[in-house]
Amino acid sequence: MEFTMRENGFQTQFEYGSLDVSGDADYGFRPYQLMVSSVAVCSGGVLRKVLAKMRLDVEDIKIKADVVRNKEEADRIESIHMHFILKGNNLSPEKIEKALRVTEKNCSMVQSVKDSIHISDSFELVS
Repeated sequence: MEFTMRENGFQTQFEYGSLDVSGDADYGFRPYQLMVSSVAVCSGGVLRKVLAKMRLDVEDIKIKADVVRNKEEADRIESIHMHFILKGNNLSPEKIEKALRVTEKNCSMVQSVKDSIHISDSFELVS
């Protein structure tokens, strides 16, 4: 990846398009937003694959991410709690819990930050 300085941040190009990153939300995505998004979306994608392999009928997954930051230490991310809202047919809490544990072990972003950011999760089933 290559990042080019702009007036109010940096920009990079990907196959899908350009990405603007800035400490000021008026000019691009803030770095912490990208970090949290990476952890949440990686987890959601892995969870989706795990559920499919378990042959569970999931129609939709929504993820709410709650972030705790430490202003005393450069506003670092201390923890990310992901709440998964799953919609599907005949979903059992036991199987979802098992799928989340497999997801945690196989999400590259969670594994990348696990020793520096506390990652936790919960879920609810909706119809």
